[in-house]
Amino acid sequence: MPNFAVEYTYAPEHAALRDEHRPAHRDWLAAGYESGVVRMAGPFADGTGAWVMVDAADRAGVEDLLAGDPFAEVGAIANVRINEWINVFGPFGG
Repeated sequence: MPNFAVEYTYAPEHAALRDEHRPAHRDWLAAGYESGVVRMAGPFADGTGAWVMVDAADRAGVEDLLAGDPFAEVGAIANVRINEWINVFGPFGG
């Protein structure tokens, strides 16, 4: 299946909302990782957002997955950018 790079952008005014829902968000990410759908994930060091690599059949599958993210459910993400990512070197295919 293709890999998709998902970039979350966070709005500073929703920091408390993200803090409140971070445990559920991390549980959601962990479940996705354990199932192999989330290949890797983590926040940007400056707190402006995060990056998630998703293994899915197509963009619609990624969108469906992301809709279940607790951060998305409570409106804690300002913007989502999804791009199909082609691995040339590394552990995720090629």
